[in-house]
Amino acid sequence: MGDYMQKIKEVIVVEGKTDSAIIKKLFDADTIETHGLALDDKTLDLISQINETRGIIILTDPDYPGMKIRNMIMDRVPNVQQAFVAKKDAIGEKKLGIAEAREEAIVEALNNKVTFIKDEESITWNEFISLDIIGNKQRRMQVYAAFHLGYGNVKTLFKRLNMAGITVDQVKEVLSK
Repeated sequence: MGDYMQKIKEVIVVEGKTDSAIIKKLFDADTIETHGLALDDKTLDLISQINETRGIIILTDPDYPGMKIRNMIMDRVPNVQQAFVAKKDAIGEKKLGIAEAREEAIVEALNNKVTFIKDEESITWNEFISLDIIGNKQRRMQVYAAFHLGYGNVKTLFKRLNMAGITVDQVKEVLSK
């Protein structure tokens, strides 16, 4: 890392103090903590306000509560950016999370952040079905990894591909590799 720290314009939303400390160790960045699932209206309003001026990047744990927090924020502020650390890179001794993640995984997640745009279909359900991803975890994981979309089930992948504006041709290209 050296003396020069990459400065991040956007404010990063994390779950807790430990996550903030790690982000601040790796980057010159500001964070907002949701205090886990205790995310309240005041914090959601703050996130919405900051998104108007500086932008927001969500970086929550790759687990169920982390997904729930992401969804709560996206319901209120649809066009935020997202960064995902893969589950395999975030396993500590006793728990799973950003605080347990490898530093390189966090840096990579933030370098590959994606902006999700709600309600624009870039890939139809029929096109998605034709990709032979349903029932094929290996192909699903390949797509999640290639586009840095985190982790989830088939429906979540379909939703995230659309929110990120990824087309059927882009997915086919990844799957052909």
